[in-house]
Amino acid sequence: MRSDRSLDPPRAQPRITTRLTPEPLDAGAAHRDVDDPACGGIGLFLGVVRDHHEGDAVDHLEYEAWEDQAGPALEAVAREVVERFPGVRAVHLSHRLGRLEVGDVSVIVATSAPHRAEALDAARFGIDHLKATVPIWKHEFLIDGTERWPGC
Repeated sequence: MRSDRSLDPPRAQPRITTRLTPEPLDAGAAHRDVDDPACGGIGLFLGVVRDHHEGDAVDHLEYEAWEDQAGPALEAVAREVVERFPGVRAVHLSHRLGRLEVGDVSVIVATSAPHRAEALDAARFGIDHLKATVPIWKHEFLIDGTERWPGC
């Protein structure tokens, strides 16, 4: 079934929120950033530190960024989301830096759109594009005392 997009209210200038921070990330704040009464869908992705990677037990992670480049790159990802997904009304991208323990939220992507499919597709594109283009690096510290930089 196809929706008739001509029935959607006109899109105002989309709201964009981006953030790099050493502070814990707040999914509730991300939700509030993208909440919009014209939107029936919110796509929300939380990246969480897991206890393993490539068969090894992870103790904790440290995220580092080239902050002069990462901030503008986050903004560019958000702008690309709204360009590719014309129904998106708001985008929130945040990434935590510094030491994170297992279970901590490392990244949040939230999008809102009048329809759920577009909100979810936009959120997926946002996290995939963020991971591929924003200069943020993960330093893994393993339980056995070794460490590594995956993807570098």
